[in-house]
Amino acid sequence: MSRKSAEPTVKAHNASVLTELPFADRQDFTDAERGFLGTLPDATISNDAGRVVWSMTDYAFLADDAAPETVNPSLWRQSQLNCRHGLFEVVPGIYQIRGFDISNMTLIEGEHGVIIIDPLVSIEPARAGLALYRQHRGNRPVMAVLYTHSHTDHWGGVKGVVSEEDVASGRVPVIAPEGFVEAIAQENVLAGNAMVRRAQYQFGPLLPKGPQGQVDAGLGKVLSNGTVTLIAPTDLIRRDHERRTIDGVEIIFLMAPDSEAPAEMHMFYPAFRCLNMAENAVHNFHNLLPFRGAEVRDSRAWARYIDIALANFGEQADVLIGQHHWPVWGGERLRTYLSKQRDLYKYVHDQTLRLINLGHTPNEIAELLELPDSLAHEWHARGYYGTVRHNAKAIYQKYLGWYDGNPAHLDPLPPTAAAKKFVAYMGGFDAVLEKARADFAKGEYRWVAEVANHLVFADPTHQEARNLAADAYEQLGYLAEAATWRNSYLFAAHELRHGPPKLAGRSGIPADALAALPLDTFFDLLAVRLNGAKAEGKRMVLNWVFTDVDEIIALNLENAALTHRIGQRAVHADATLTLTRKTLNAIMLQQTTFPEAVASGKVIIDGAPARLVELLGMFDSFSPSFAIVEPRAV
Repeated sequence: MSRKSAEPTVKAHNASVLTELPFADRQDFTDAERGFLGTLPDATISNDAGRVVWSMTDYAFLADDAAPETVNPSLWRQSQLNCRHGLFEVVPGIYQIRGFDISNMTLIEGEHGVIIIDPLVSIEPARAGLALYRQHRGNRPVMAVLYTHSHTDHWGGVKGVVSEEDVASGRVPVIAPEGFVEAIAQENVLAGNAMVRRAQYQFGPLLPKGPQGQVDAGLGKVLSNGTVTLIAPTDLIRRDHERRTIDGVEIIFLMAPDSEAPAEMHMFYPAFRCLNMAENAVHNFHNLLPFRGAEVRDSRAWARYIDIALANFGEQADVLIGQHHWPVWGGERLRTYLSKQRDLYKYVHDQTLRLINLGHTPNEIAELLELPDSLAHEWHARGYYGTVRHNAKAIYQKYLGWYDGNPAHLDPLPPTAAAKKFVAYMGGFDAVLEKARADFAKGEYRWVAEVANHLVFADPTHQEARNLAADAYEQLGYLAEAATWRNSYLFAAHELRHGPPKLAGRSGIPADALAALPLDTFFDLLAVRLNGAKAEGKRMVLNWVFTDVDEIIALNLENAALTHRIGQRAVHADATLTLTRKTLNAIMLQQTTFPEAVASGKVIIDGAPARLVELLGMFDSFSPSFAIVEPRAV
């Protein structure tokens, strides 16, 4: 089934947005284009095999000034701004690559070379960005790499700008905030498969690009599809006001843990009078809980970190940059900007807590809470990535958890069982469809989506129910100001019409990130894959000896739970496995299997090999295509 046009209710709402927000204010467009030095044609970047990993070609439709009826005009504006790409001069000596990935790569010139901050998602865009910089600024060597925080789009392209040999030799330091590697493991590993699947909804990478499809991701267009790498930090920043002088450039650091990322830091470059806020003051309201999943972020701390940066460097800075979007120039402008960013996070935090203490539930708070006009009419406070509605729910979850206190919600029926009851109580499929279609005609898409979802979960083969649910999601997507909401709604519609994507099961962990994980985390991941029902009544102990990293782990299975002890060898183990960490990584990356590694001598088993085979048979494999908007096949 093809995509539909906007319904009259959607057209009217999107037209009204043009009168509600200050579209005559074009300062962001001026700032986004300022300092442009050059780019690649359509920012098209390919890997060594010739496969395109990044291109702006598919976004050519955004050149149209007027928003189509199927896109919220506010989101259309943000999507246009995020189309600017190439090399930009911030001030003499500081440059940014923008629009070569979802994030920015910042380059600071020193006495002999260049310092690189956040080398994008993957090797290919980072390499292309550095080459473009050198084309305009000369072939300066890389003197250091800095990661502002622990999210992949800020470190994944590191091997496109520096080699492991240069780092290992000590010639090029890699600097990151304390807890950087641990945060990568914490956020991306144990629930990694689910996050990969949910990210398909959040970012919309599998949606067609266009006025009826994906137009943006809020922070940028989408993530590049290249080779993700990691070089572990050689130097950690641990406290506020630590300083480093790199190639003659002084950098002053401020810590910002548990804000946008578990490990994050801000920087001030005194010689350039430039403040870098990493991802904590970008040109939209950020996520306190992204749709892909994460631990809830602390909006109170987030506001405090912005204020600390403002208090320490607001009077000294002439330009503000971030690792997404475009800079803000001028001391007074950036101080006003930071003040409003601070107050945005603080206001939503405090007002959510006020409503919580008045007894309101998450859904009620989302309906009640609105920004004051002084924030609501600032473009950089608009909800293109996070929104007031779902960030308020995240704050509720942080303080009170998932339960709203109403016992009716304490132990509800699961979706399929509940859906069948709802449909029966409402008179059956035909009666529900008739009422839902009438509400759809009145523009009540939120309610129709909820009702149609029950129909789909009651009978996922009912085509009329699937069609109606898809139509409702689609109109909600056309209404959404948040790119994340639009992508989620439109991908839901796409899956109901065409089914989930056919993706091969694979490790969602980049090889370099896996290699950097402590073994402790690997064995936690192994435990997550254990199928408890299959392990019921089983008992075994296996020693693991890693010869290349000189570590021993005793793995214990009992009570259907897998536990391990680092640095201990069990005396009465069923078997002892001797291998290298490199071999274990290859198995986890599905480059080989345990039986193949045993056959080739890369894994040596002393004891009962059958016990390892038995254990492996208890593990589940995870698919990145599990059902979301319909019942999961049993």
